[in-house]
Amino acid sequence: MTSPDATATKIHRRDLLKSVAYIAGALATGEVCASSAVSIPIIDTHIHLFDPTRPGGVPWPEPSDTILYKPALPDRYQKLANSFGVVGAIAVEASPLPKDNDWLLATAKKSPLMVGIVGDLIPGSPEFANELERLHKDPLFLGLRYGNLWSRNLVEDVNRPGFRDGLKLVSKAELVFESANPNPALVATLADIANRIPDLTIVVDHLPHAVFPVDRAAKAAYLESLRRLGGAQRVYIKLSEIPLEQDGKVSKALASYNDTLDELWNIFGEDKVLFGSDWPNSDHVLPYLETVSILKNYAAGKSRIAQEKLFWRNSIHAYRWHPRLPNQPR
Repeated sequence: MTSPDATATKIHRRDLLKSVAYIAGALATGEVCASSAVSIPIIDTHIHLFDPTRPGGVPWPEPSDTILYKPALPDRYQKLANSFGVVGAIAVEASPLPKDNDWLLATAKKSPLMVGIVGDLIPGSPEFANELERLHKDPLFLGLRYGNLWSRNLVEDVNRPGFRDGLKLVSKAELVFESANPNPALVATLADIANRIPDLTIVVDHLPHAVFPVDRAAKAAYLESLRRLGGAQRVYIKLSEIPLEQDGKVSKALASYNDTLDELWNIFGEDKVLFGSDWPNSDHVLPYLETVSILKNYAAGKSRIAQEKLFWRNSIHAYRWHPRLPNQPR
């Protein structure tokens, strides 16, 4: 029987070979954007860490998911990330189990590449205040995620007794409230939360992946919600989950995504955008380096300071993370 360590080593070698092959091909064809030659460090604000070989397994991914169902740990990610200028990452929860907040923190502590984690807590639950206070004592705990995930519905749950009071505790602690899997209803609710609790830092993940309504009135209402969020003081969005599969194919051409990215950039501005890869979940669509390249090619048309804001400066303002390595920017 092959040991987990041996299996992990094979995975690491394969991923590294893919990275080297992609970079070589991209250099040969000119697909690597001009900005990659500019030394701008990258903080990846959205990766997932999990280990299906743990006793008891994991709630996600499913064993039937042959792409994801293998250890996704910092050392495997680092071998991919280092080849593309990523100097730090934030791990976002991939489990609703309370004990996995501690597992994620312990895993992140072992790798100084990890500048923080976003955990899973339920605002308004009986244990919420105590757990928030306990986890907040660890400087790597940067906030919590809640949204269209784990059979939850923020649109309904925000009206539950104690939920908004829980969000006020998050705000007071200067932690992040991060959403999951946006749609028009979720975006409208986040805009309302931002209005009611203006000091709360809200991070909207995967916004380029949200489907715009087709109906004219619904699309107008959605854009108005986005503008309300864009005008809020402490709201940031992740330009993550950009590649899309259509008719069984995934376009790698920037032109396929320009309109969506331009619209979000124009609404939120260069001070409110964050980079997130969604690794390894992104492997369902494109390899890591190709996913990163789409956004780097898009950013190449922006000023250097705008690129720095996207790739690392804004992440400090949003998450208030602290560097653990000399090459992680201050």
